[in-house]
Amino acid sequence: MRVIGTAGHVDHGKSSLVQAITGINPDRLAEEQRRQMTIDLGFAWLTLPNGESVGIIDVPGHRDFIENMLAGAGGIDAVLFVVAADEGIMPQTKEHLSILDLLNVKKGVVALTKTDIVDEEWLDLVEDDVAKLVSVSSLGQSPIVRVSAKTGEGLDELVAALQNILQEIPRRKDRGAPRLPIDRIFTIAGFGTVVTGTLLDGIFSVGDSVEIHPGGSNGRIRGLQTHKEKLDHALQGSRVAVNISGIEVDDVERGEVVIKPGSYKSTSMIDVHFRLLEEADHGLSHNQEVKLYAGAAQRIAKVRLLGREKLNPGEEGWLQLLLSTPVIIIRGDRFILRRPSPSSTLGGGVVADAHPKRRHRLKDHAVIEQLEAFLRGTPATVLQRTLERIGPVSLSDGLKEAGISDDEAEEAIKELIQNGELISLNNSELSVGSSSFVMDKNTWLMIVERIRKILADYHNANPLKIGMPIEELRSKIGMETKLATFLLEQAVTDGTVVIFPGFVSLKDHSVQLDDAEKILVDRLLLKFDSDPYAPPSLKETTQEIGDDLVRFLLESGSLVQVSEDVIFKADTYEEMVDKVKEDLKKRETLTVADVRDKFQTSRKYALALMEHLDAVGVTVREGDSRRLV
Repeated sequence: MRVIGTAGHVDHGKSSLVQAITGINPDRLAEEQRRQMTIDLGFAWLTLPNGESVGIIDVPGHRDFIENMLAGAGGIDAVLFVVAADEGIMPQTKEHLSILDLLNVKKGVVALTKTDIVDEEWLDLVEDDVAKLVSVSSLGQSPIVRVSAKTGEGLDELVAALQNILQEIPRRKDRGAPRLPIDRIFTIAGFGTVVTGTLLDGIFSVGDSVEIHPGGSNGRIRGLQTHKEKLDHALQGSRVAVNISGIEVDDVERGEVVIKPGSYKSTSMIDVHFRLLEEADHGLSHNQEVKLYAGAAQRIAKVRLLGREKLNPGEEGWLQLLLSTPVIIIRGDRFILRRPSPSSTLGGGVVADAHPKRRHRLKDHAVIEQLEAFLRGTPATVLQRTLERIGPVSLSDGLKEAGISDDEAEEAIKELIQNGELISLNNSELSVGSSSFVMDKNTWLMIVERIRKILADYHNANPLKIGMPIEELRSKIGMETKLATFLLEQAVTDGTVVIFPGFVSLKDHSVQLDDAEKILVDRLLLKFDSDPYAPPSLKETTQEIGDDLVRFLLESGSLVQVSEDVIFKADTYEEMVDKVKEDLKKRETLTVADVRDKFQTSRKYALALMEHLDAVGVTVREGDSRRLV
């Protein structure tokens, strides 16, 4: 699905030309028809000779409505650039062409309109002027077609030229997650709120849950239309009208974006590469206030120059833009900056990082290098640099953050895996749409070193503990539980750490008792061996060897605690559990008294053992008896 936008000076016949080739008057407002001047965006569609249906956005040409023009120009594939033969090149001819150049619109057809009211000699002069003007822009290779909406002259040639240039345009890169910048909002009785826009990525389907951002309204798609035809699915690149239930007209503004819940994050700060127009009145200064136009949105922004003091007309450079209110924008999106007052177009460029850290004005040239990589690097480089910046993340979120298409993503993942630069934290197969947590190799090495230091410091401070409690380490890593768990599992796979029940330690860590401690422990264990089924209590054990050594014996598994004050030696505990199980298989049930008699111990130890086995799911109590689970 393709979208063509018009451009050109006011009263040069854009709307008349659209009506002549489509049969649809794009001037839908009564005031527009009364004044015979386009004020807001108009919409039409055309079926080309080859059967392809294309949408057309008609934009106003008057300087007072340049903001409306910019709201429609952001999502077009090609342009119908209109110059009236009787007037030739005018101020908005030049400004619109500069905007198209900044938005990197490379395909279009130049229409010389109103040819029926000028002679051939004049027409030749105007065509030469127009050819020179567009030759140094992104439309330099565009054909020029002479037309008259009044007489019909050249209309067939114009439509054929539009078909030809659309066939030359490669398929849009699809980032998978749909986003629809809203350029029109209205209501239909009995249906409710309808928004329109050009679907930049992904697919919307009837029934989908959606969010409007950055406002945050939630709703569900009730219906979809393209060119007044009802659809079950709207495809990337098409002009779409979306009927949304659960959202009121007053809850939506032009420039907001329809997305699936959680698929994109809004941002109030972006890093961009910017070109200041040669015809700009002044240079661009640090902290200057500007207006940002991206998609259908406009925002007041403050400029932070990166790596230089000032940008002069005709120069390019890096900026960080601090936005007055959030916007949905991603790497690779084009934008325009204008001076608020007096109003004029300053320049434009491309987004390199949609979620950056706050940058220092002049320092850190490594940042510039990173931004260059974001802007001009291969998809693999962009993904790697993105992961370096944002750290461990699900692969699907990392790809969205990197702003690369699904086709590019497959190759990027493959390349990074082959080079050992991409770490999968839960060892699953990686592909587009995967929820597996990933990180780049350098980030992983830094995290491993951090884990090593945390555990080494803990081992030094707690020489008698077999390891650090896992929850304490997760907290010190500073990541949510699921991600921290994946990191530790990866560290085990890499041979960095060892995990015990509830504890984690460096793989080469072991508790070393000194001679005095060994004597205390050996003496204690002899007492346990002398009366294994009625050993010293936890309180007595602690009094004899101290808290630290008792904790070590429990953590290392030498002793097993079955109640608040009853502990057994590990081999004795295992023997008692095995014998209880054997008897229950033969007799089906046992009482505490039976267990007491079997081991010739007291009720205190027998009851503690059986309540413990209940708690760990070996036995279940029924009245005064127990049976196996």
